[in-house]
Amino acid sequence: MSNPKVSICIPCHNAGDYLEATLDSLLAQTYDNIEIIVTNDASTDQSKEILDRYQKDHGIIVVTEQCGSAAKSRNRALHEASGDYIKFFDADDLLSPEMVASQVARLEGTTNSIASSEWGRFYNDDPSSYQANPEGVWRDMKGPDWLIEACVNARPMMQAGMFLIPKSILDATGGWDEELTLLDDFEFHARIFAHCDDILFVPDTILYYRSGMAGSLSQRSDRIGAESAYRSFSRGAGHFLAKRDDAQARKSAAAMLQDFIYTFYPAHPDLLARAAARVSDLGGSSLEPDGPPKFQKLRKLVGWKLARRIESATNKFRHA
Repeated sequence: MSNPKVSICIPCHNAGDYLEATLDSLLAQTYDNIEIIVTNDASTDQSKEILDRYQKDHGIIVVTEQCGSAAKSRNRALHEASGDYIKFFDADDLLSPEMVASQVARLEGTTNSIASSEWGRFYNDDPSSYQANPEGVWRDMKGPDWLIEACVNARPMMQAGMFLIPKSILDATGGWDEELTLLDDFEFHARIFAHCDDILFVPDTILYYRSGMAGSLSQRSDRIGAESAYRSFSRGAGHFLAKRDDAQARKSAAAMLQDFIYTFYPAHPDLLARAAARVSDLGGSSLEPDGPPKFQKLRKLVGWKLARRIESATNKFRHA
């Protein structure tokens, strides 16, 4: 395929504080056959004005529609995409300039592979604060194997901007699950990775992942968010277990569901019970709970459940 087109699909809801930097990082790509599609999902900040200007000055495609979720917004942008490859991207992250060109080159001659990249966090609007976060999956791997290794400690990094996906894979597997609002990226990537042949790692291409924003979707713990997280973990685990149902695969699936229990305890006891039953069916999990240093010290004294209850009560008091 000569000079294939890449469509970059971005959901935007009140991202005006970060949108210009994100769009500039995409416009600075060294690859020239790119279309940028942004779904403006009922933004009430300066996002519309910024998008209007970039549409006029740089020819980006803007879809204005009330979608109500990132999954629906991504699918709406995907509907407009005419590219041979698709990159889903958040409206507050950044890319290294050569990423698209290097990922396109890596996929040349393949038909059912996905390209991946390095990633690291940055804080306070300062990309120079970026620190790489090397992982065991920073290498070429079969799709299901990538999932199982990434999930074994229940901390897989599946930020969509890391990956370049052939449109043919999305045609075969479908877009984002619009029932999901929280952690929808796990189900989506588990589904497409289980379908593809290989995940091809492209070194020295970087996703700069913006961290530390208050009120981000990933911090939601209400009922809707909890139900979405449970469905995403359960469905996602089902995708890779359908491809590889061995002891290691079951261990990784159990870890994801155990982490759900640790994250949402003590709220939503019905969902926690369902997750615990699934963990048991998968053979149990030895995963340790994640948390800040104070929580880790406390759980060693009183156990993780009481420590989590104290942590939850303290957070409620602070935000009262």
